[in-house]
Amino acid sequence: MSQEIEIEFKNLLTQEEFLKIRDFFNIKEHEFFFQENHYFDTPQFSLKELGSALRIRKKQDKYCLTLKEPAAIGLLETHQFITEEVANEMIHSGQLIEGQIAERLNGHDIDYKTITYFGTLSTTRAEKEYKNGLIVLDHSQYLSVEDYELEYEVQDENEGKVFFSDLLDELNIPIRHTKNKIRRFYEQKYKEMG
Repeated sequence: MSQEIEIEFKNLLTQEEFLKIRDFFNIKEHEFFFQENHYFDTPQFSLKELGSALRIRKKQDKYCLTLKEPAAIGLLETHQFITEEVANEMIHSGQLIEGQIAERLNGHDIDYKTITYFGTLSTTRAEKEYKNGLIVLDHSQYLSVEDYELEYEVQDENEGKVFFSDLLDELNIPIRHTKNKIRRFYEQKYKEMG
């Protein structure tokens, strides 16, 4: 198990803005890689109610179970690396395995045995170092939605906010209130469920 604090800024983009940023950072097609996020919660959305999220991310044939929880600044991410077999079993059965993340859920009075699988969000992603942080350019597909997003991952929240705002201003891209991927996924799921 490993833990880290994630501080990031996000902005949804149009396809045209996505291409503008790709060109601005001189990102080539071969620099994009594919990853999948498989989302889990209880049937009552207990994690969502806590402002938390649980996912398995498949990236370059590696699988990581991650619990994201609110922190004083950013999000506390707890990572548990798992095998492909365990990941597939969790996705197909909908059941969470025992381990450090199950223990953290139990600490929030969430029985890990009530966790269920909700769906997958696929992303084509490119990353570039930029002013003490990491620019992340995402093209995601989930349910009936396709969207484009810019993320900026930083260590210093105040500095990152200035750099991110300046970048959007320089590229003439409006700042848009942007929910994280799992929230967008769940909101779309609600919509499609009627």
